[in-house]
Amino acid sequence: MAYKITDACIACGSCEPECPVEAISAGDDKYVIDPEKCIECGACANVCPVDAPQPE
Repeated sequence: MAYKITDACIACGSCEPECPVEAISAGDDKYVIDPEKCIECGACANVCPVDAPQPE
């Protein structure tokens, strides 16, 4: 089950460099995770200050 970034995202960018497979990119108003690349490691969730990345 891939992670998804919820609307709680504040676009701080802390998650993007933590992703080992580069599945995270900046969207229009929040960051987004490509579900095809996500390996469900949770690295993004571990660094997010608002718990925006959640398992889908």
